[in-house]
Amino acid sequence: MHRWAAPVGGRGRDCGRDAPGARLRPRGGAPRRRPVTVADAAGLVGAGAGGTIGAPRVCALGGGHGLATTLRAVRTYAGEVTAVVSVADDGGSSGRIRRAIGGPAPGDLRRCFEALGDASMLSAEMGWRFGSGELAGHALGNLLIAGLVAAGDDLVAALDEVGRMVNSVGRVLPATSVPVDLVADTGDWEVEGQVAVHRAEGVVGMRLVPEDAPAPVETTGAIRRADQVVLGPGSFFTSVLAATLSVDVRSALRERSGPLVLVANLVADREGPADLSDHVRLLAEHEVEPDVLLVDGGSGRPVPDALPGGGRVVAASMAGPDTRTHDPVRLGRALADLFEG
Repeated sequence: MHRWAAPVGGRGRDCGRDAPGARLRPRGGAPRRRPVTVADAAGLVGAGAGGTIGAPRVCALGGGHGLATTLRAVRTYAGEVTAVVSVADDGGSSGRIRRAIGGPAPGDLRRCFEALGDASMLSAEMGWRFGSGELAGHALGNLLIAGLVAAGDDLVAALDEVGRMVNSVGRVLPATSVPVDLVADTGDWEVEGQVAVHRAEGVVGMRLVPEDAPAPVETTGAIRRADQVVLGPGSFFTSVLAATLSVDVRSALRERSGPLVLVANLVADREGPADLSDHVRLLAEHEVEPDVLLVDGGSGRPVPDALPGGGRVVAASMAGPDTRTHDPVRLGRALADLFEG
């Protein structure tokens, strides 16, 4: 049985922040958890997600601000919402917490609760950061999540409890049961650590350390039974691809019941290739094959004519006022149209 490290105190996604321990080098079991009851499941889905008969079960994978945007979109039409979140961040507040007490990176998990929570003070202030002292830079929600995980030694149960506290309209689950790090292959070197990967040039492949990091059964079950699985948008390597690197997650994606929709960024991000054909190719090389590539018709980005295995490319108007990020309402409408069509 894996046990999280006990708290030892300390100071601590912030891909723009340095992460001690990021490395450049030459190339070369799940925690126990309390069963979720029927009553728990009802509370975790919540009234805000609709629970409407015939509304789809939607599972969204990724990390960072992109996944939070997708969740705000999905909650507008889904009957059941599940977020599957990469927990490999090693920068900023998340990195400091990982180095101080171990456990998964809480930052992207917190963002999901901000997107799915109610209008309470706790939901609204999950992202509030301390401005001075030992806690300077830490987000309130990061400390809450990390504290519950460390105290209870059960990641999924801790996240379910946070979901109840903020009256989340969906469930937030980690992509892996144990803390992991990202490793990028550039062809000549391997770069380790999410912050370092975000800055790396010429990435051609990705893996996790440990490579056999398991995913919770709750995570793989949500992927398999979803009527629609949504991947992205977000930083291609450290959010989108990172959420799919677990062997268990890839297996669940292959066995999914519903279509996998890849939501393309409106503009090229600094990590991924400019051509979306290369995004599809890199995903396929990591055993992930979308059924639909959803693009903004006005973005002007190069797109493939079709996807491998008979997948299709669908264009819709999804840009927000700044034209660089998705509008959740428009994205929700486009995803709902895909399900209904």
